[in-house]
Amino acid sequence: MTIKIMASRTVFRRVLQASRRVQLQRAVVQRSIVTLPHIQKKNTQNVTSDQSYSQLRSLCTKPGEGMVIHIQDENDFQERVLNSPLPVVVDFHASWCGPCKLLGPRLESLVGSRKGKVVLAKCDVDGLEDIAMRYRISSVPTVIGFKNKESKEKFIGLQDDDIIETFLDRLIG
Repeated sequence: MTIKIMASRTVFRRVLQASRRVQLQRAVVQRSIVTLPHIQKKNTQNVTSDQSYSQLRSLCTKPGEGMVIHIQDENDFQERVLNSPLPVVVDFHASWCGPCKLLGPRLESLVGSRKGKVVLAKCDVDGLEDIAMRYRISSVPTVIGFKNKESKEKFIGLQDDDIIETFLDRLIG
């Protein structure tokens, strides 16, 4: 008798936990897709009212526009990083890397505060293995500063904002 009661309690607990997970997933999905129809008036793109903010976010194509670029292939790396007239900070990251997810927004913020003096390029090491091997990326996140077609500065891992600011100042100056 007690074994049946214990088993039924265990089953009840599991069903309750599963239903809570489903409710939480539904809540997260509903909150993560936020429609912003008022952006349509401000944005010059043809935007429908059911598009989310993440769809409206554009990547820069020219230095000075957005200061964050995503490297697609080796030719893109050559054109946007090595041939750039501005210093470029390349963030070698991976989508599965926890510290990379923390460092990325901080780098974007600090590069954005430099008001067009430096560009941030994001390079996914899983998709661009040849570039990662060329620059001997053995761990992520690794950040390399490029200026005048060559690498100047480098740091590995999650760093404090002061260290990143010093890194950017040395690269710009």
